[in-house]
Amino acid sequence: MAASSQLQLWPEPPSAPSLRDISRLVRDGGPEALPAAERRADHARYQAVEVKSALARAHGMPFKWALNPYRGCTHACEYCYARKYQAHLELGAGDDFSSLIFVKENLPEALRREVGRKSWAREHVAVGTATDPYQPIEGRTTITRRCLEVLTASRTPFSIVTKGPMVVRDIDVLRQASRGAGCQVFLSVPSVDEQAWVSLEPGTAPPAQRLRAVGQLNHAGIDAGVLMMPLVPGITTSRASVTKTLEAIERAGARFVGANVAHLEEGVRAHFFAFLAREYPALVEGYEQLYRKPYAPRDYVRQVKAMVSSVLRRGSGRERVGGAERGVEGSPRATP
Repeated sequence: MAASSQLQLWPEPPSAPSLRDISRLVRDGGPEALPAAERRADHARYQAVEVKSALARAHGMPFKWALNPYRGCTHACEYCYARKYQAHLELGAGDDFSSLIFVKENLPEALRREVGRKSWAREHVAVGTATDPYQPIEGRTTITRRCLEVLTASRTPFSIVTKGPMVVRDIDVLRQASRGAGCQVFLSVPSVDEQAWVSLEPGTAPPAQRLRAVGQLNHAGIDAGVLMMPLVPGITTSRASVTKTLEAIERAGARFVGANVAHLEEGVRAHFFAFLAREYPALVEGYEQLYRKPYAPRDYVRQVKAMVSSVLRRGSGRERVGGAERGVEGSPRATP
């Protein structure tokens, strides 16, 4: 048999489409035009994509670069600002965001090329600024873990934002990074109120599991804290709710805590208001007043942060939680 014929028996598998290809396919035929998207037991469809670059430059943030292994998120948080990015792919901000996930399968290789360049200055990389790097599919793909290994090997400092307790799987890599260029892990726990969690974050692990992960990370010598973000007006902003959450955070041994109020930009606002009309109709009128612009008025945000700070001060009579400074601050984010 000729060599050419032998090769035809094992043809090269077709490469995954680019995000530009995805946008064109969806524009012409809708989400069902993605026949290679694999439906899994969680009822979401997963579409492999190839990317030309791994890192996205961040503007106006305390970090220079963002890294997002996935696009879309099965955590399905109703308030998530990343919902607006689906419009770039001709998709909606509603169910499309949480039921059609794009898996950047070649991201570790693309990242290795970028941080391997002589020009790479080892500037801080924020992982998970747009969608969660530890959503359930990570357990199968390990894309996030492999990216962390690349960053660690290149002595690039990084931070992670996640609602996924799965982050403790990678304690070995995070410990190595901590001894090298450094890393921080931010677990997002806006509230420990069960009703708020179920309604606002239907696809996430329970807050108690996330706080347990914070304790495990700190015990392993990894700098880990909690982001109470976003605080959702009228749902998680009561003093009682904030106090209960901060008490749970302190018990978990978090080294730091930050808090900020939700913002509703175009592409997210309509989705969130529809959610309010279904689940919290009594709040709709107040939200129409509060969110005439994407961000709540500065005075309101200042009042919420002042309340959180006062609870922090009264909690233990000192300005530290779990052995590290605590404060009320903003959250890292950047486009995917």
